[in-house]
Amino acid sequence: MSTPSGVPVPSAPPSYEETTGINVSYPHPYPVPEPGQKPDGKGMNPPPYMGQPAPVNNPVTVQTVYVQQPVVFYDRPVQMCCPSCNQMIVTRLSYDSGALTWLSCGGLCLLGCIAGCCLIPFCIDALKDVDHTCPNCSALLGSYKRL
Repeated sequence: MSTPSGVPVPSAPPSYEETTGINVSYPHPYPVPEPGQKPDGKGMNPPPYMGQPAPVNNPVTVQTVYVQQPVVFYDRPVQMCCPSCNQMIVTRLSYDSGALTWLSCGGLCLLGCIAGCCLIPFCIDALKDVDHTCPNCSALLGSYKRL
């Protein structure tokens, strides 16, 4: 079709991109299906986030952490790693008079053992408190109180 003046008539109005001056060759912000690919969205990557860099696959570092269980002290020697000298040791025991020793002495006094028999609990280690020390560095590691 042509007009009587000889100027051809455009077949369609200009597109939005052409009228606003948007660069038509600029990549789309969303994936465009390739020829032969269905536009159902399956197999397509999600649109990239604007203003954020692409994720970088960094190698994963694994760190092994050993957690030492708390040591419970009783009236027997304990094998452990000394926190002061970092050596594997078996604790050395020392006995001190504690609450159970004094209560036993007072109980014997109430029963009439005044002539020195009430002091027998101070000779029995099973009635005393126990202190655990390191045989290498003599650090006090813990105590066991009878009462």
